[in-house]
Amino acid sequence: MLPRTSSLAPSDDLLPGVRVFLADETHYPSGSHKEPAARAIVARAVADGHDRVVVGSCGSYGRAMATACATAGVRCTVVLPADWGDSGAFAAATGADVHFVPGGYEDAVGASHRLAVSEGAMDGNVDGPYKDVIFEGHGHVIDSLYHELGPAPASLWIPVGNGTTIVAAHRRLRALGWPVALHGVGSPGNNPIVTSWPGLYQVLPRDAVVTTEHNEPLVNWHALHGPDALAAIDASGGAVHAVADDELLAAQAMLARQGTVAGAAGSAALAGLVAYVRTGSVRGDQIVLLSGR
Repeated sequence: MLPRTSSLAPSDDLLPGVRVFLADETHYPSGSHKEPAARAIVARAVADGHDRVVVGSCGSYGRAMATACATAGVRCTVVLPADWGDSGAFAAATGADVHFVPGGYEDAVGASHRLAVSEGAMDGNVDGPYKDVIFEGHGHVIDSLYHELGPAPASLWIPVGNGTTIVAAHRRLRALGWPVALHGVGSPGNNPIVTSWPGLYQVLPRDAVVTTEHNEPLVNWHALHGPDALAAIDASGGAVHAVADDELLAAQAMLARQGTVAGAAGSAALAGLVAYVRTGSVRGDQIVLLSGR
C-alpha cells in the first residue's frame, strides 16, 4: 500500500452544527492529493520496464509526477501550457524535463500523448492507457477513510477538475460497499462537469473558460473523465456545486485559522460545503478533501 502522509481530523467548530472531517491531503511532498496516483503510475512504470513517464498538466499533476519519479529514480517529462500553469519551476527543480506548448491544459495533454509515443515512454496521463492505475492510486484515500471512520458519513466533498478523483472514489466506494454521497465542487462556468450538471455532459467552447491564479486547477473546457464523473455523482446521491474565487479564498482563510495550509483551489471542497450549509440541507457527517494545490 502507498504510504499515508495525510491526516483525518474531526472539526466540530469549523461549521457550527455540522460535524466536518478534514481529509488533509496537503502533506505530500508535491502538495497535491494527486501524488498517490502518480506514485501508482511510477510503480507500474518500473514494473513494466519504463525509464521515463510523460504527462500533460497545468501544474498539480505535473508536480506530483515529478516528485514520484524523482523518488523512484525514473525520468519524467511534464508538458505544460505556455501561458498557463505554475511555469514548471517546481517540476524542473525536482528533476523533470519541462516542455511548453501553445494553448491550454487539454493541448498540453494532447502533446504529451504524442511525445510519449515518439519517445517510447510511459504515457501517465489521466486519460492514457494506464488510467485504471491512476484510479487505483486515487482510491487509496477512500481505503484510508474507510479504515479510520468505519460507519459511512453522509457525504464526501471533492474538488473537480477532470473528474478523475470523483470516478476513482466512486469505484472504491462501490467495491467497499460504502454508501457515501459524492459532492463535486468546481468553478462556475469554467468546467463542463459543473455546467452540465444535472444533465448530459457537454464540452464547453474553448474560449469560454476563464482562468485565474486561484481557480486554475478547477478549470477545463473538456473534463477528461467528465461523463463518468457525472454518472458517479448521480449514482451516489450527491450533487455538483459551483464556488467563485472569493468563496475559495474565504474557505482557504477558514482553514488557515485552524492551522491547515491548503491552496485556494485545494479548499474548493470546503467552500462548496460552506455554501451548501446555508441551504439547511446538510445531514450527517461530512468529509472534506483538501489539497495543497
